[in-house]
Amino acid sequence: MDASRRAAHRCTQLSHEYSLFAPGDATAPRVCRDFVRAVLFTHDREHLVMPAALCTSELVTNVHLHTKGTAMLRIRLTPARFRVSVFDESPDPPVVAYPAGRVVACWGRGLALVEEMADLWGVAEERAGRFAKGVWFELGVKGGPRQGRRDRGGDHGTEAGQRWVSG
Repeated sequence: MDASRRAAHRCTQLSHEYSLFAPGDATAPRVCRDFVRAVLFTHDREHLVMPAALCTSELVTNVHLHTKGTAMLRIRLTPARFRVSVFDESPDPPVVAYPAGRVVACWGRGLALVEEMADLWGVAEERAGRFAKGVWFELGVKGGPRQGRRDRGGDHGTEAGQRWVSG
């Protein structure tokens, strides 16, 4: 069989999706962080490991601290972007806290860190099964801003009702 014919049978997958359900306890942030690291190392995206681990840890920690129940982590990896969504059972919207002046905050900085590290981030507007909301971030967006920016409108693509701003 010639090479051109063999190549036609190979499927080249451009998008990879992974999901993980994490318990609503103190182990969840580490389990989810390690899962994200494993996916990135598997797909040769080592340069995204540190910001992805930090952002994932912050979002899953928020689920553990502020909601009850399980967290669902969903990862979508394409050649252009890496997206992590963390779903929880609370309908309460997340709040970004910014410390006033030169005050050093020891608590409540998670979403501000995500906003700083991620190229894009936002909140799902619709339910995903039993989960009331999802908070997501993206890294590696071609042409995306390095300081991150929050979604402020325009339905440019959805995952269970989520929005992102194209970069």
